[in-house]
Amino acid sequence: TMEEEMLQFHEMGIDDRLLKAIADLGWAQPTLIQEKAIPLALEGKDILARARTGSGKTAAYAVPVIQHILASKQSVREQDVRAVILVPTKELGQQVHAMLDQLTRYCARDVRVVDISGKADISAQPILMEKPDVVVGTPSRVLIHLTAQNLALQSLEVLVVDEADLLFSFGFEADVKNLLCHLPKIYQSFLMSATLSTEVQSLKEMILHNPVILKLEGSQLPASCQLQQYSIQCEEEDKFLLVYTLLKLRLVRGKTLLFVDSIERCYRLKLFLEQVGVPACVLNSELPIHSRCHIISQFNQGFYDYIIASDEHTLSAPKTPLPAGGSKTEKGGKKDKEYGVSRGVDFQNVSNVINFDFPKSVDSYIHRVGRTARANNQGTALSFISATEMPTHDDVKKSLVQENGECMLNPYEFKMEQIEGFRYRCRDAMRSVTKQGVKEARLREIKQELLNSEKLKTYFEDNPRDLQLLRHDKDLYPAVVKPHMKNIPDYLVPEVLRGKIDPLSEKRRRRSRVLGLFILLPRRTHNNIKRPPALRGGTF
Repeated sequence: TMEEEMLQFHEMGIDDRLLKAIADLGWAQPTLIQEKAIPLALEGKDILARARTGSGKTAAYAVPVIQHILASKQSVREQDVRAVILVPTKELGQQVHAMLDQLTRYCARDVRVVDISGKADISAQPILMEKPDVVVGTPSRVLIHLTAQNLALQSLEVLVVDEADLLFSFGFEADVKNLLCHLPKIYQSFLMSATLSTEVQSLKEMILHNPVILKLEGSQLPASCQLQQYSIQCEEEDKFLLVYTLLKLRLVRGKTLLFVDSIERCYRLKLFLEQVGVPACVLNSELPIHSRCHIISQFNQGFYDYIIASDEHTLSAPKTPLPAGGSKTEKGGKKDKEYGVSRGVDFQNVSNVINFDFPKSVDSYIHRVGRTARANNQGTALSFISATEMPTHDDVKKSLVQENGECMLNPYEFKMEQIEGFRYRCRDAMRSVTKQGVKEARLREIKQELLNSEKLKTYFEDNPRDLQLLRHDKDLYPAVVKPHMKNIPDYLVPEVLRGKIDPLSEKRRRRSRVLGLFILLPRRTHNNIKRPPALRGGTF
């Protein structure tokens, strides 16, 4: 059988302590990228690997890096930095560090790992002076410490570039080139990427030496039996009307990421949802790194159903590197250039991705939608498209055409006239969200999260249980929330749903699931975005 033919972890010559940690993580067998990349890496080969998001790329390089260091420690050698892992964002840095911590659980004394991507320069300095075995960081942060001589890489043996396709789009091109000047002539390199863009080819020429190139999946996203992708054309007001209907009538089930294209849109949507009684968190580059990572952690633990994330880097890829301290936003707030939530971050068990604003490029679409249907889980992606976004939508559709000629992105046929009764409420809520309200909410959120961030660094280190009490989805209340907006009278509910759904009654909601009152999308049995037959338009 295929399972018998597959190379198992214990057959790869991996240290027993590492195998024990892998068993603790519940990894019964390697993923395709791990099965192919780990043996090649252990042979000392340079690797360029393209595998879709959620395929286990991190472990594919983390296991051989740890194994390499454990093997080298068997000979008496001076303590020094042997491996550097470059990541495009602080959030990804934190998650890579967390995985390395889990994998070195039984060999932590022999393999010390430090993440400097989210640390202030002063706090990172003493840690680096101890010469950890592995350093994780963004290119700009690593370069700062190299220039300040807090970090020396003359003994470097392994260089990893994770999410390589994003480094240049985040403005790190000059940083990477400068960083390479500090490296020895001989070292092993890994480039891991979801796409093989021209930027990745450029990095390949700079970093890799006679690499093995692994292109493991023809498609950069899971097959349609695992990930359902839908799009619906609607203009601004209809976007709000549709998201109101989907969330208030619980037609969307499970943890959901809603992507918008700016920080201002982030708060506009959050305040709109506040008006109608739907709590949600926001994630954007203005929030402190500690708060962002805590929000992601709590979302993964199931504290929140909805996160509204701004995917700002897709608006305009910086042509020149930004200063290391970040850039100013149009509102005058600090914007963290090393922020990224649609890119590489491991959101766990996300059922749905909703593109409230359609992404600006095919790569951005792949990275956003790749937050769901990770590993072997099912997922659904729904994109709202305005007339101005149609050209990009057409490009995405072309990229998602399979070998049999079928496109993985299908129209989400929905009878908008059936939900016209909600429109006046929608307009009422939209009118309540003013420019001034958005500005005030933005300032209030930043101030609150700065306080939270300080608490996270100090108080919660001594009181870890209290960390769970800190929530990030509280109302910002810049406008008066009208109580009646939170309830939906039965006469407004589309006729097909009356008596079958009550957004206020959890008991009835649970019963409706059991009775299977929602007809699923066509020919699917595991979709998370439901649509009753009377709300469908056209036929399937």
